[in-house]
Amino acid sequence: MSTHLICPSAACTPRSFSLPANRRTTNTLFRGFCLAGILLLSSTLLFGTEVPKRKGVVQPTVHAAIHPVVVKISDSRVAPVPASEKPVSYHAPFDSGDCSICHQGGDTQKPGPVKNVNNELCLGCHDDFHQTLTRKFSHPPAQKNCLNCHNPHNSAQQHLLLEEPTKLCLGCHNQMKMAVSQAKVKHAALTQGDKCLNCHNAHGANVEHLLQQLPMQLCLTCHGKDDAVDHAGKKLTNMKQLLADNPNHHAPVAAEDCSACHKTHGGSNFRLLTNDYPASFYSPYDAKNYALCFSCHEEKVFTAAQTEELTQFRDGSRNLHYLHVNKTEMGRSCRACHEVHASQQDHHIRDSVPYGSKGWMLKVNFVKSPTGGSCSRTCHATKTYNNTRTSAAEPAAAAAAPAKP
Repeated sequence: MSTHLICPSAACTPRSFSLPANRRTTNTLFRGFCLAGILLLSSTLLFGTEVPKRKGVVQPTVHAAIHPVVVKISDSRVAPVPASEKPVSYHAPFDSGDCSICHQGGDTQKPGPVKNVNNELCLGCHDDFHQTLTRKFSHPPAQKNCLNCHNPHNSAQQHLLLEEPTKLCLGCHNQMKMAVSQAKVKHAALTQGDKCLNCHNAHGANVEHLLQQLPMQLCLTCHGKDDAVDHAGKKLTNMKQLLADNPNHHAPVAAEDCSACHKTHGGSNFRLLTNDYPASFYSPYDAKNYALCFSCHEEKVFTAAQTEELTQFRDGSRNLHYLHVNKTEMGRSCRACHEVHASQQDHHIRDSVPYGSKGWMLKVNFVKSPTGGSCSRTCHATKTYNNTRTSAAEPAAAAAAPAKP
């Protein structure tokens, strides 16, 4: 006698069992128990029952609890890598031939189904990930199944990843895939080392966007070194040292918000800037070239030749910002006088500025005074300005006027 358990899903293969030969016709009581069991199971499948809850484990459906869908070993995403490829990472039980750690059987050729298809199987050994998966910000693929990203046998990638990290991540993050592929300026953090995993924890994090640290601290892990270079091999400033040595921080820096000015995944502008800003010492004036600065700073400061209100960098009412910047050819860009991250002086005035392709440091030699300030032996001879008078012509007019009685 062969009895089949009826599964409500068409995808399931009926399972059968046979009674012992010596009890096929004589053991009526046994058959009665079997029939009762079948009826009970059928009612359970039809009307449902509550599966006992286990703390910290995603509750399976009734069908999954009885007949779990097993990931087949032939599935190319989780099967051992082909013999033609050289694995670079191995799962220790597989590498040692101990299939029974994960599979119901121990035969390396036919190990049988896995013991459990959800993360409980993995966490049985990797118990250190229990805490990681319960952090404030979780990654849904990691919560659902480790096999979304990892091969449980071996891999041609580090950390048993199914694919190269960027390709694996961008397989789900479609909008980011478009942004990264269209970026004219690439961020090396996405192309070197662990790539996406340089900044993100793919399992869970206590910082938004699954960042491994707070944003600015994360940026400084790379941009706080003396040997950091850009895509062309040009040495980059050790930003950690710069911020430590210069107490006057630009407002976005003081707020530890690098993303206020930089796109971390790639962009269209020099130095991954979020908007246009001249990359050189000289630049013809066009408001569009300073879109980044003008997202916070008042554009009128650079378009009004005369002012008594818009800026303190004026000689009488003669606007010296306008004088330096607003030129059709060799206008000085903001970087000529200002350090955009941090400085020793107020208003982010530089001590010196890189000049020319060799990066020679041109001294600014700015000295502040109660009535303005002066620059000496820089782009020009010593020049002084006074912002307390209302017009540059007032001193001459005052000298020519008769003394009051």
